[in-house]
Amino acid sequence: MNNILFFLTPKAMCAFVYDDYTVRQALEKMEASGFAALPILNKRGEYRGTLTEGDLLWALKNMCYMDMRQAEARRIMEITRRKDNVPVRVTTNMHDLVQRASGQNFVPVVDDKETFIGIVTRSAVMKYCYEQLFPQN
Repeated sequence: MNNILFFLTPKAMCAFVYDDYTVRQALEKMEASGFAALPILNKRGEYRGTLTEGDLLWALKNMCYMDMRQAEARRIMEITRRKDNVPVRVTTNMHDLVQRASGQNFVPVVDDKETFIGIVTRSAVMKYCYEQLFPQN
């Protein structure tokens, strides 16, 4: 298997936030999706980073003082993020994908124009590796 598209969850099936979302909008999107981390995209569809529950928690403490009205006035790109998931290109080989997925719960995938096309989850990569290591007889 050399094509990471086999593992891709396409953008249309991904939960994500836009970089102009407010803190409150991001909180609501994260709550609705049930995910602890979401890709951040701009309106052109380019990957801008990763927003986590922890990032939002610290933003509420440090920027909004636990006031939801202030959370409506602050944009998510104002939030200090602990770590952005590093994207890979659609042409990335499996070795690099497995290496990247080992340290991230999802790997954003971009095309040659830096447009976000989806994610590869760590669980999809682990399932593939498991099946390769322990084939069913």
